[in-house]
Amino acid sequence: MIIAPDLASAESAVRSMLEGAQFGAAGSRVVIEECLQGREASVHALLDGHSALLLPLAQDHKRLLDGNEGPNTGGMGTVSPPAVPVGADFARTVEEQVLQPFVRGAQADGLDFRGLLFPGLMLTAQGPRVLEFNARFGDPETQVLLPRLRSDLLDLLEAAIDGRLSEMQPVWDERAAVCVILASEGYPDKPITGRPIEISPALTGERDLHLFHGGTRRDEAGRLLTSGGRVLGVTALGATVAEARTRAYAAADLIRFEGLQRRSDVGAA
Repeated sequence: MIIAPDLASAESAVRSMLEGAQFGAAGSRVVIEECLQGREASVHALLDGHSALLLPLAQDHKRLLDGNEGPNTGGMGTVSPPAVPVGADFARTVEEQVLQPFVRGAQADGLDFRGLLFPGLMLTAQGPRVLEFNARFGDPETQVLLPRLRSDLLDLLEAAIDGRLSEMQPVWDERAAVCVILASEGYPDKPITGRPIEISPALTGERDLHLFHGGTRRDEAGRLLTSGGRVLGVTALGATVAEARTRAYAAADLIRFEGLQRRSDVGAA
């Protein structure tokens, strides 16, 4: 995906794909969409064919650099709940304008959809707009959602399969969670991999701290190496977003590898 700030940039991107074969055969067809302005929000909901169970909201940081600058990525960090409140009526708006229309449409098409629906939203001045639908948990949104879940995820998944979501009352940690992504040099274009990762022993046993391996591997000597673009996700819980953010970055400071990239404003208001 290329986000073009103006018409000239859009024309240049299209030419590079169609005439310059920037993405090979994958770029031989293009889809041009309206560029929406606002804040992104990630919604996750379990569906059982006739009802939806909305999970807490998460906010992704898609651009590579601070201040939402630089190229688009798969996600450089997430926060739940969002650092900037969305309003008390937001859940009802999503339920009425996004989830229930999807359920009705699926039923009309004879689709018995049961599972996880992940609509990506842009919160514009005109209200929420759907950017995409995914039938999976989001990455890295899941890294801040599941650490906040205090009841059993399996119970929720089985309820979605059995059509019993209306009976479920999941328990969520009221604390906030912040996840900071540590990425390889060259990401998102051409990540440089194979570099040793140093993780301080001080992180071992740290309470309410999670380290998610996304692009790592071990070599024959047992060394931990980078093996992808987004290498690690560092998630911390805190009484407030600010506290969770401080703890996540303190933990991220204890992880090193050559060329490490990360944003410094994940979870900032």
